[in-house]
Amino acid sequence: MARRSRSQSGVTLADRAVEGDRRALTRLLSLVENGGPEGRAALARLFPLAGHAHVIGFTGSTGAGKSTLVNRVAREVRRRGETLAVVAVDPSSPFSGGALLGDRLRMRDLVEDSGVFIRSMASRGHPGGVAAATRDVVTIFDALGVPVVLVETVGAGQAQVDVAQISHTTVLVEAPGMGDEIQVLKAGLMEVADIIVVNKADRPEAQQTVHALLAAHGRGGRTTGHHRRVEQGDAHGEDHWPVPILQTSALDGDGVTALVDAIQDHREYLRAGDGWQALRRRHAGAELESWLQRYLRGLMDDHVDPAALDDALGSVIRRERDPASAAQELVESLVVNLSSS
Repeated sequence: MARRSRSQSGVTLADRAVEGDRRALTRLLSLVENGGPEGRAALARLFPLAGHAHVIGFTGSTGAGKSTLVNRVAREVRRRGETLAVVAVDPSSPFSGGALLGDRLRMRDLVEDSGVFIRSMASRGHPGGVAAATRDVVTIFDALGVPVVLVETVGAGQAQVDVAQISHTTVLVEAPGMGDEIQVLKAGLMEVADIIVVNKADRPEAQQTVHALLAAHGRGGRTTGHHRRVEQGDAHGEDHWPVPILQTSALDGDGVTALVDAIQDHREYLRAGDGWQALRRRHAGAELESWLQRYLRGLMDDHVDPAALDDALGSVIRRERDPASAAQELVESLVVNLSSS
């Protein structure tokens, strides 16, 4: 009975959020981030309404100026008359697990704008710089009719390709003089980028960084973007998206207009062919896999004896069993426990 009441509470908050209640939206976002039954019930209620927002992911190394650039992009999107949400995934506090950076600290000049929704989330140690609940928060804003959602990731280096599992347009932000071009190539980030931005372009090393990125492409800076690998044999044929390499100076706003133009051009490119639908299939698959992993993790926590887990760990440390075999035995014990319960 209590479980039904909690779930109903989540549904009620979802309905109130759809009606425009911002206080209900704030509570709803917290429920979803916590991953409990209330949040899941609310997501189930809102999911049919989603699937229309243009999600733009910003990734890149720490120090590249992503936060300042996202702020500028948000202001330019608003200047063009569109409502938007900003989901900023921050490093987790090692003590509380909460986001270290707050909404008001990050974007003070946007918080008073009723056409901008801002949410900071903790990465909770997720290696890809994208919290497990990020796509759920994006789904909520999408369901509420917000047409543009900006997602800024943690500067987590090579693992940041995860943002492509959420976004329609992935913007890779680099800064000159950091030697990041080689790191980007190693990480495979160029393969997921639809737009590459060299921020802090007022620095003297900026042109060197641009040339290095152009040389890395080997084709004058033209690549296909992550959506081209969603599905082979798409309807565009050889009409590939030419990934632009743009220069911006986020502190003074130089180049931001051209960046937003490129973002909108990419959205039109996707919608003109089957790229949007292909990404919808890819995102749905990633979302389903994410929930499967979460449920399996919960089953492990609830039904695997901690003593058995400690025993398996000890045997691996002593090299009596390899990790794969130890994990297989734990899964088999989980299946037995579930079948007998």
